[in-house]
Amino acid sequence: MNTQTRQHIDIGIEGMDCANCSSKVERSLNKLKGVAASVNLATERASVDYDASLISQDEVLESIRSSGYTPSVDEVTFDIGGMTCANCSARIERNLNKLDGVVGGTVNLATERATISYLPSTTSVAELKQSIESSGYEVLTSDVAAKEDQKLLHERNLRRAALTASVLAAPLLILEMLPMVIPGGMMLREQLIPHGVMLALGLVLATLVQFGPGRRFYRSGLPALLKGQPDMNSLVMLGSSAAYFYSLVVVFLPQVLPAGTRNVYFESSATIIAIILIGKWLELRSKGRSGEAIRSLLELQAKTARVFRDGVWLELPLEAVRVGDTVQVRPGEKIPVDGELLTGASFVDESMLTGESLPIRKTSGSEVVGGTLNTTGSFSYRVKRVGADTALAQIVKMVEDAQGSKAPIQALADRIVGVFVPVILGIAALTFVVWLSLGNLGVGPSPALNYALVNAVAVLLIACPCAMGLATPISIMVGSGKAADLGILFRTGEALQSLQGVDIVAFDKTGTLTKGKPELSDFVNLSSLGNDELLSLIASAESLSEHPIAHALVQAAQNKNLSLNEVDEFEAQPGYGVSARVAGHLLQIGADRYMKRLGLELPTHASDLADTGKTPVYAALDGELVAVLAVADTLKDNSRAALDTVRTRGVQIAMITGDNERTAKAIAAELGIEHVHAEVLPGGKADVLKTLQTGGKKVAFVGDGINDAPALAQAEVGVAIGTGTDIAIETADVVLMRGDVRGVADALALSSATLNNIRQNLFWAFIYNILLIPVAAGVLYPSFGLLLSPILAAAAMGLSDLFVIGNALRLKRFKSPTHNAEAAPALLPKL
Repeated sequence: MNTQTRQHIDIGIEGMDCANCSSKVERSLNKLKGVAASVNLATERASVDYDASLISQDEVLESIRSSGYTPSVDEVTFDIGGMTCANCSARIERNLNKLDGVVGGTVNLATERATISYLPSTTSVAELKQSIESSGYEVLTSDVAAKEDQKLLHERNLRRAALTASVLAAPLLILEMLPMVIPGGMMLREQLIPHGVMLALGLVLATLVQFGPGRRFYRSGLPALLKGQPDMNSLVMLGSSAAYFYSLVVVFLPQVLPAGTRNVYFESSATIIAIILIGKWLELRSKGRSGEAIRSLLELQAKTARVFRDGVWLELPLEAVRVGDTVQVRPGEKIPVDGELLTGASFVDESMLTGESLPIRKTSGSEVVGGTLNTTGSFSYRVKRVGADTALAQIVKMVEDAQGSKAPIQALADRIVGVFVPVILGIAALTFVVWLSLGNLGVGPSPALNYALVNAVAVLLIACPCAMGLATPISIMVGSGKAADLGILFRTGEALQSLQGVDIVAFDKTGTLTKGKPELSDFVNLSSLGNDELLSLIASAESLSEHPIAHALVQAAQNKNLSLNEVDEFEAQPGYGVSARVAGHLLQIGADRYMKRLGLELPTHASDLADTGKTPVYAALDGELVAVLAVADTLKDNSRAALDTVRTRGVQIAMITGDNERTAKAIAAELGIEHVHAEVLPGGKADVLKTLQTGGKKVAFVGDGINDAPALAQAEVGVAIGTGTDIAIETADVVLMRGDVRGVADALALSSATLNNIRQNLFWAFIYNILLIPVAAGVLYPSFGLLLSPILAAAAMGLSDLFVIGNALRLKRFKSPTHNAEAAPALLPKL
């Protein structure tokens, strides 16, 4: 297969009500040639990889439609200036249709207008505009119709349907229950409402419910049933229709039914639909609460920006801002997009990204991030990143990806859901046949037909594939959202699951456990040169290196206002040091192993520096050892507390570093780390992890992303210590965007709490169906005389979904164990 033709799109899907729905769409997509798809019920989205040489995007969307569901497609219209002929419109149209996520783009030359249908989960309005402008034409207006949020609209429609069904069904239910709750209620009802009027009232109200609010179940359930892929809508449709149409026969063709079986169930058919619609409306509201993390992140974004265009300052919508624009920010305003300060100065509150409570001073050349808050001053800056490239957009994308992904624990539920509904249809049919046969043989209750019908309908209605399908994704959705609140970004549901199962957490030292900003602490001059002259030469050689120790040496020279010389023939020696020619001299600077490789003898007392936790650095000038320096990198304030909390979970801790062994052991002793791997070259960290993984042990590696990519990839879970402005560490499974090592302990605790929550949900979903389906089928009748009403069965089904969602929402109360006086227990008890 040509990997260059592989493409990926995310598609929102409307109309999925249960796990069978998502499974049906997923099966339909994966039947397509060259397609690998995953459908998530909780987020109502499909993640689709496909081979564009074998199948088109339209065919992918059509597959979703043929399954009975609607892909979420938005439409936008642009007025375009500069078109003069049909070639112009054709060029714009071709470029638009090449974009991933564009379903269809048409450009009309006569009206000078482009109409584009696109997948909002894959592309953005800003990218569509950019495509038109890169074709050489101008977007004249930002005339994008303001649309009501689709989910809010769907919730309103469902609420309206539920309330309508409830109002129509309530009189029937009240009148039916009157004889059961009031002595003499039957006589009272017959006096108030004659039997004929009662039948007519039931017929009218039930018909309005069945083909009004209940029409949605036919619209989705009937096509699914006819295609041999029944879902929850099919079960509700069959259950309510059985009660309704049986009652219809009683009213219009009573002679075809045996005497004693001519009972109507209009109140059941109407109430079933009302209860299920109420349950679905409450479920949708609860699921909406689980997505608050994304909404909270999006609310951080400014809506407009003050941009300098054509000599004037203009207030423009955010999607109109382009890379290279100059933007002005005044006191108290949110920074619209990412960029670099040009003029002015201020303090910016970046707590939403970094967790740092104090505002950060920004001057010319400083980086600013969209969504952060300017506090005091006013400044202008040059835009460097817009749209999907901004830090905030990357964070949102990470959270969305995690919420939309599947955890391995979901595999069992997926396999069961795949056959669940057909099995329930079989059980319902068997229930009907058994009860009918027992009644006709005189063994079961009479009239047999009525009992057989009631029990079969109860089985159809109580069965709930929704709870099984939601058990895992809804917990992943809430858990990953809560993680984002804590500054922890899980890339996938698999990472969220895997982290709680690790046996060892291995930490890189520099920049992870330590601040990563070492300072020169000792300087021993072994040459005839003056201290300042020698330090200037050493700092000049290190000025082209990106290593933190090099920065410390350069900073030491700058603190003394020493001038740096021009560098020639610079060469980095990874894991050893650097060599460079400065002012005609050859400088070789690095660790003791570098000096040994050069054949230089080291002073015996120099290694004693390592015992105090300092890192010895040696400098050779023209082949002769001339200096011993020591650099101290202090521990982060919270490193010890974080490691202590990790230990309480029974997890072993290791430290991997390229530092001198004595230095590493001094740091490890201060942190209480027993397993130390020192003097490890950058490429050797992955090999150390392989050693730790022997015997089947699962290892998480925590690093700052600098030279750590192989180790992050080798570990079962790679955890990158990032920052709010640098979160795109591709090889990491988890990113701690606040740069605080306490996030490791928080991530472990949250992973454990989320997996425990999933296990509870799965346990409930399975035990609910295992216990209540037999009850609905009537197995308790012979011993206890208990039969389950279809109305109660429908209510139980709705409550099962709400229980699973409500349990998942408890994760929102998760407390960080590292921010309390003592480690917090797991949020939820183990089953």
